[in-house]
Amino acid sequence: MKRIGRHLAFWSVYFVQDVFLIVLVIGTRQLQISVVNLVPALLNAWLLLLPKLAFTYFILYRSLKKLTSKAHQAAGIVESILVLLTVILLYRWIAVSIVNPYVYHWNDGRSFFDPLAWLVAVMDIGFVSGAAIAIKQVRLNALAKEREDRLHRDKLQAELKFLRHQVNPHFLFNTLNNIYALARKKSDQAPEVVMKLAKLMRFMLYESSRPWISIGTEIRILDDYIELERLRYNNRVTVNFYREIDNETQEIAPLLILPFVENAFKHGPGESHFEAYIHIDMILQNGQLTFTVENTREGLEHGNNAEGIGLQNVKRQLELIYREYQLQVSNEMELFKVRLFINLNSNEKDQLPDTGR
Repeated sequence: MKRIGRHLAFWSVYFVQDVFLIVLVIGTRQLQISVVNLVPALLNAWLLLLPKLAFTYFILYRSLKKLTSKAHQAAGIVESILVLLTVILLYRWIAVSIVNPYVYHWNDGRSFFDPLAWLVAVMDIGFVSGAAIAIKQVRLNALAKEREDRLHRDKLQAELKFLRHQVNPHFLFNTLNNIYALARKKSDQAPEVVMKLAKLMRFMLYESSRPWISIGTEIRILDDYIELERLRYNNRVTVNFYREIDNETQEIAPLLILPFVENAFKHGPGESHFEAYIHIDMILQNGQLTFTVENTREGLEHGNNAEGIGLQNVKRQLELIYREYQLQVSNEMELFKVRLFINLNSNEKDQLPDTGR
């Protein structure tokens, strides 16, 4: 119905301007422009509209595909020329045999094959068919651009989902290692760790599939994860988690902050035989998030890479989701530090649809 409406609107606008043009031309020929010329102009425009309709729709729905295809372009050109000649013959026959004698009751003195009359016919038919083709091409280009944008969004969605799926097994693997270590020690803390893991996995299965979660939810997940790691390392690690949040309902993409904390535990107490220290700062003001995490390390070779798959994936997610962010990694001999700034209001909500499973 929308297509029919667009076509009716196009031909209505063209018909009105054609009638107006005919009134001007005939009025100039008769040295008198008046309403008297309107009825003959309406009949003239209506009768000559038929060959224009035939040629326009032939080009739009048959020849245009051939003309834009290298394999059938030559055949399309020949076919279009033959149809154009046929339509011009019909146009001239209507003008000479019907319009002149029965609408205007005159003989303009021109023969059927008058070159000037044929040129006028070509211009008249070419104008409306050219306008219709141009409008269709503009519409097709707009649809192609929309389809390209949609494919681009789908590609980004698939990549983001893939990255998040990579993070989930990574997190699970680390936490199962924690439980294994406690089970070997026959620790009474093992059941509590299992319960906390179940809580975290519930988040992974259900809430992390959402495109956005609240910063308050993200903080609660961090608290649970930190508590799991504290149970594992006992007194071997000191963790300070400072937070200053002005709006806990502020939205953030899930699984962005947790990998940084995972990394701190993995390369801090996880690789140290001595007491380790982890300091976490999270400040949110007016949608501007600043997150810092630093962990002590044993004296490894300066510049040794402490970035695992978690941090690499987060970097890519930041590129996909946020327009305004800064990620700084300081990898020193005895200290590893990450500072992340995100303008949470600069997210690509229009570009990235729901990545729910």
